Amino acid sequence: MKKIEDEVKAYGSDILLNEHHKQTRKDIQHGRMSVRSHMVSVAECSLLIAETLHIPCDRRVLVRGALLHDFFLYDWHNKEHANIFRLHGFFHPGIALRNAEKEFPLSEKEKDIIKKHMWPLTIAPPVCREAWIVSMADKYCSMLETLRRRGKSRVG
Repeated sequence: MKKIEDEVKAYGSDILLNEHHKQTRKDIQHGRMSVRSHMVSVAECSLLIAETLHIPCDRRVLVRGALLHDFFLYDWHNKEHANIFRLHGFFHPGIALRNAEKEFPLSEKEKDIIKKHMWPLTIAPPVCREAWIVSMADKYCSMLETLRRRGKSRVG
């Protein structure tokens, strides 16, 4: 796991040091998990999936896309954003992509990862294998984060 953590830091250091990215620590994604922690978990899980399944891919692109896939920069749970709450899953990939493009130079594969990580809610499926991997990792991590929260309260 240390190797994967080191790889995330090596490929994504500029993203992890970015002030807007650091601010995602204060927003909750799933359960009690911050948006930033979720994005880091998805990056690590993506590398693990690629490694375990021996999927040839651009690991740098994989990490960078995963670290930016939820770069939407608002708390979608906040009542102030009530109009977004129900449609957040549909719209946040486009918002995250616009925010990421303002802050970082992005490859076409990185754009594909960010824009299509919510497939099938985003009608067009991912094009590159890196986007498919991040999409899988995002769903897996989201499920674990949500179940951990729900697992705290047991039904009698």
